[in-house]
Amino acid sequence: MLALIDAAGWPIWMLLACSILALALIIERTFSLRTRRILPLGLARQVGGLVLQNRVQDESLDKLRRNSFLGQILCTVLEYRHSPAPLRQEAVEAEGREIDYQLRKYISALGTIALIAPLMGLFGTVIGMIEIFAAYEPGSSDPSLIAHGISIALYNTALGILIAIPALICHRYFRNKADWLLHRLETEAGALHRLLEQER
Repeated sequence: MLALIDAAGWPIWMLLACSILALALIIERTFSLRTRRILPLGLARQVGGLVLQNRVQDESLDKLRRNSFLGQILCTVLEYRHSPAPLRQEAVEAEGREIDYQLRKYISALGTIALIAPLMGLFGTVIGMIEIFAAYEPGSSDPSLIAHGISIALYNTALGILIAIPALICHRYFRNKADWLLHRLETEAGALHRLLEQER
């Protein structure tokens, strides 16, 4: 590993920092966007059953809010169950914007890494080319210095692309998953909203 870093030159350190940050973001979003964590199975049905039985109690709403993002948005619907429908919808939309921010957090950072990693690799390539031309002297060039410049150029280019590909794939995946989760949350909130209107 140290030999690889030495062969790739000092620009490799920026790429290594990018790779560590990208890996940390991928792990964090993988854990945070688990479907069971956002949309616990059966929670919406359980809350709907309490509404139909008229057993919703204010003291249980705090527990529901702490349950998950689904619990959070369903809790908002229930907190405004005695309010006019437009006011309830406005409160749910405000809650949805906060949840939207939480779901999309760090995804744009991952996209940024996917964008800049090849540019950093290109920068390393330029540094390698500079090393080659600096080492070149007609009739007395040291082949090892030229080879070192070529290795800097190639290693940095390869690592930049290697970082960008999984970062871009994960960025697209997490963005699509966040969209799907938000759609599901909106659907469940809308269903509870309509149920409350029917019960009036």
